[in-house]
Amino acid sequence: MKEHSAPRPRRTADKPVKAKKQGWLTPKRVVIIGAVAVILVGGGGFTVYTAIQNASAPPAAPLSLDDLSKMLGDNPFGPDPKADVLKAQAAQALKSDRLKAQRDHRKPLAAIVIPKKAPGGGGFDPQALPPGTANPTGNKALGKQMLEARGWADQWGCLEKLWMKESGWNERAMNRYSGAYGIPQSLPGHKMASAGNDWQTNAATQIEWGLGYIKGRYGTPCGAWGHSQAKGWY
Repeated sequence: MKEHSAPRPRRTADKPVKAKKQGWLTPKRVVIIGAVAVILVGGGGFTVYTAIQNASAPPAAPLSLDDLSKMLGDNPFGPDPKADVLKAQAAQALKSDRLKAQRDHRKPLAAIVIPKKAPGGGGFDPQALPPGTANPTGNKALGKQMLEARGWADQWGCLEKLWMKESGWNERAMNRYSGAYGIPQSLPGHKMASAGNDWQTNAATQIEWGLGYIKGRYGTPCGAWGHSQAKGWY
């Protein structure tokens, strides 16, 4: 007779099966991460691209002094009431000194002096003048050439007399009474910087500025000469 194994105990109820935990990388999170990645990569790529383009682009040309003066609204050829008053006072002082010298039977002081250094101002330091003397004859020839280039050949007589009176065509000339400087007697001298950084010593730069000043204020050299004859300054 075979022995029968004892019957297994019967389970009264099945235990609930635990659900598997889902990983943190859910489909929804995948979509969000993908969208963020596109934004970051795209934006970063654009930033890098822009930086490379900016680095490889040629540097911008520096602004000239003429450009700066225009940006600041300062017209180097326009009316300057303060300078005009100083010019009128200087002309009056010169006239008074000549009358006094005549009464005292002495030689009057020269209106023009040659300083040891070119004046500064407007961001320019006073500059030592180069050795040697100025060349008024050469400056006059250069002025005639530049005048003709502007189509003012018929104005030479007026310009020659005007700047002979003002400075003797000497690029180092300074007015004893007003401080005006250079061939065209700019007041202050650093106004001529709008024509070039070498305004303190370069006759061509001074002449270029002076012709522009005459055109802006008086129209022609003869207009400027007429004003000078009437007022004693221009």
